[in-house]
Amino acid sequence: MGIVDKAKQAAIAATVTKALDYLEKDPETNIPKIMEMVDKVTPDGWYAGQRNAIRHSIEAKDNWYQLILRMYQLDAGVRQTFFRNFIVNASLKGSATQEKVSEENDCNVPWAILLDPTSACNLHCTGCWAAEYGHKLNLDLETIDSIVKQGKELGTYMYIYTGGEPLVRKKELIKICEMNPDCEFLSFTNGTLIDEEFCQEMLRVKNFVPAISLEGTEATTDGRRGDGVYQKVMHAMELLKSHGLPFGVSTCYTSANVDAVSSEEYFDHLIECGAYFAWFFHYMPVGNDAAADLLPTPEQRIKMYDSVRRFRATKSLFTMDFQNDAEYVGGCIAGGRRYLHINANGDIDPCVFIHFSNANIKECTLLEALKSPIFMEYHKGQPFNKNMLRPCPMLENPELLRKMVERAGAKSTDLQSPETAEHLCAKCDHYAEVWKKQADELWSESQAKKAAKKSTTC
Repeated sequence: MGIVDKAKQAAIAATVTKALDYLEKDPETNIPKIMEMVDKVTPDGWYAGQRNAIRHSIEAKDNWYQLILRMYQLDAGVRQTFFRNFIVNASLKGSATQEKVSEENDCNVPWAILLDPTSACNLHCTGCWAAEYGHKLNLDLETIDSIVKQGKELGTYMYIYTGGEPLVRKKELIKICEMNPDCEFLSFTNGTLIDEEFCQEMLRVKNFVPAISLEGTEATTDGRRGDGVYQKVMHAMELLKSHGLPFGVSTCYTSANVDAVSSEEYFDHLIECGAYFAWFFHYMPVGNDAAADLLPTPEQRIKMYDSVRRFRATKSLFTMDFQNDAEYVGGCIAGGRRYLHINANGDIDPCVFIHFSNANIKECTLLEALKSPIFMEYHKGQPFNKNMLRPCPMLENPELLRKMVERAGAKSTDLQSPETAEHLCAKCDHYAEVWKKQADELWSESQAKKAAKKSTTC
């Protein structure tokens, strides 16, 4: 990045910071004026679509505007830290550095890094791939901090804990927050270990956000996660909301719970509980003992597609379906294109669901891992399908993952029960075949609607 580009980037970051400070004084009065401040210093094409969408939402005072107002119910220090780390560090400064490093090294550079602090978990949920790792693996504090420090050199300021259950190691995770106050840390968690003491620690460090796993109703949640888990999750949400702490929900949709998690009642309940975002994940048949019958049918997947889009346009809740929303991010985001995954043994996987690797963080740097054979297979192959409703090289294009793993010579990183690429992909072959017809029709329809809408606005 040249001196002029750096100056522009610094000016944009400074303006956004100033605008956020301005909002703090009187958000409801000042929100309508915010885009004027941003427009004065940003280039004409800079995030033009997003800026126009924000401007429209403010003018219409729609659900997105209401979501912005909800943010001002949060603890002020936590909110300000989140805005600074997420918007300024991760999305402005960080993205520019990522782009520069990517161009210089001809490889993907991630916006976020997912890592497993531990393989241990206090639950054993049906269909959870994490359980396959066993319960004896941990990344030590120094290794996690080294990952974060290396990541920041690449421009990565977002870190997302998976597992296992990350909060088994609450104290160490809070320590990492203290050591890296310029980063934002999000954690997938079953929520059962969130208590008053941990809420106070979150208020103190200000840069930790839980994403609590929920499977819909009490019956569907307890059916997958164990008796009494749902009520513990409700208690955790009550605690977080009462302390003005941001949190969201992570929902895995399966053939058993689609009706529950696609209902309007579910979305309304999440908002009532105080959630700010809901991330939906398609069930993946990962692991030698994975229950393939939990894969949603094509009709069930379409139901999720319709529901998420409908409620995203009407509810004050940020929602993302990582399998059905690939069109908004240009396809598969794994392989370092937007994220990578490091397990509790240090193995660096291209995807949290695809456990094949050539690299371990204890033996190489992050940048070296991004240049390793399996990551370069992703870099060269993305997008894996022009139909963005078929983005994954495993689930919808299993013939591709077989070849990628073979060409890369990547090995299974499941230390308890290694699974071959053939075994994994074979579970996806029938799914990919039956989904293709539905996906192609749905994609064709959606693109025709977009074209028609574009022609009427030109």
